[in-house]
Amino acid sequence: MRAALDGGAVAVTHHVIQGEQKVTEDPRDVLATLLGSCVAACLHDPVAGVGGMNHFLLPGDSGAGGRAYAERFGVHAMELLVNALLGRGALRSRLEAKLFGGASTMQGLSDIGSLNASFAKGFLQRENIRITSECLGGERGRRIQFWPVTGRARRSFMGAAEPVPPPRPARVVPSAGALELF
Repeated sequence: MRAALDGGAVAVTHHVIQGEQKVTEDPRDVLATLLGSCVAACLHDPVAGVGGMNHFLLPGDSGAGGRAYAERFGVHAMELLVNALLGRGALRSRLEAKLFGGASTMQGLSDIGSLNASFAKGFLQRENIRITSECLGGERGRRIQFWPVTGRARRSFMGAAEPVPPPRPARVVPSAGALELF
């Protein structure tokens, strides 16, 4: 998607979907995503003028491996993003982070959103990457736009989900001469 910027430049929107990460130093680029229980980490180096976004979800059923197994997916996503930024001239000591997502979107199921959010915050703290803002948790999804060169971000909540009624059982009407196969 393209939109005009001040000065006549054209903004280019890049969508980041689950499992992806994107990094850029182009001032025209805007990174965008939609989040429910997933988390997006938006990292930015204000001196190098480079930034990026990832979009990840820890597996809800970590099986026999437990939480450590599930967190491997998050570590992989975060390391890909950090290493891509370092490869474009960012310094770890200057990185700033904004976190979004981690909603509890399905009542009655495990709260994978809070696990995603907790993991992201813990990872950044262990790596000494400063979190400048966060919008995590709740029950509603979010639309995120991130301008990686400036570090600006915009979040808007999606509308409340309408409850979906359970399907009605099909009514079986016997008919004369019906044939039943096993």
